[in-house]
Amino acid sequence: MLGRLGIGPDEEAVYRAMLKDGPGAVAGLADALGWPEARARSALDRLAALSLVRPSADGGPGRPVDPEVGLASLLASQETELLEKERQIRASRIAMAGLLADIRATGQGVSEVQKLRSMDQIQSKIEHLAGTCTSEIAAFVPGGGQSAEHLEAARPLDTSTSDRGVRLRYIFLDSCRNSSATREYVAWLGERGGLVRTVPRLPLRMLIYDRSRAIVPMDATAADRGALVFDGTGALTGLLALFEQTWQQAKPLGESTAEAPAGQDGPLSPPERAVLDLLTEGFTDEAIARQLGVSVRTVRRVTADLMHRLGARSRFEAGVLATTKGWVGV
Repeated sequence: MLGRLGIGPDEEAVYRAMLKDGPGAVAGLADALGWPEARARSALDRLAALSLVRPSADGGPGRPVDPEVGLASLLASQETELLEKERQIRASRIAMAGLLADIRATGQGVSEVQKLRSMDQIQSKIEHLAGTCTSEIAAFVPGGGQSAEHLEAARPLDTSTSDRGVRLRYIFLDSCRNSSATREYVAWLGERGGLVRTVPRLPLRMLIYDRSRAIVPMDATAADRGALVFDGTGALTGLLALFEQTWQQAKPLGESTAEAPAGQDGPLSPPERAVLDLLTEGFTDEAIARQLGVSVRTVRRVTADLMHRLGARSRFEAGVLATTKGWVGV
């Protein structure tokens, strides 16, 4: 019933029980619900992260916040996130308009920016550019672990290009390391001379051919809405710089991305930093999961851990405290 507010069935059951019977102990809540204690504690942690449970004066598991206050606060937070997302969309449209204006201002013709409206057009263009490139293909591959079907569909093009001596440099998301199909495919690419690295977060899907042509989606969140093809080095300067900067920051797939466990004030791990950056930018849990190629459950777990480390009762407070600690930019 409360799923649209980010409250799962377990959290709702515990919240209702606490409102009805009072806080009690974790063991008592678990017994009342017929759950293992760990399940009840996990739900309590999530409720605390949502600011629906506050610390008890007697050191107990917490006291439930009045639903008229707590749920209204959650709704207001969602409204704020929605407004921020709309602001980001407007900013992206302005940035795209500025990019096209800059392209025209440098003397490039409109023909150097081609619009592809359908997936068939996009696939045909990819096949043509892959079949005619002579030196390198550089790519951002978001979406986390790739499906076996998608990887098999990509194999013929990667085979033909690598057979011609074309260098392949692909950047995946760190989360692809959890996909056995993706790891096997990357190992196969490596045998053919391909280079693959990973990062916690990618801004969009992108393909660059011979450092002179690029394909990017019109809408980074919906590939089926069409793509833009940039033809000419002037239009590609920013995209090439973005790829090279990301490549330098990325880690080879065979190299661990794990870091030593951080203390309360220790450094953030790459996944934590990626989640925190997106949280402060106003992304929802679902949007963050799509960006990082992980599950919503993972995003919520990392968020709860971050809020615990910060001692924050809300996402807004977490953002303020993270900025104070220098964990995110101002």
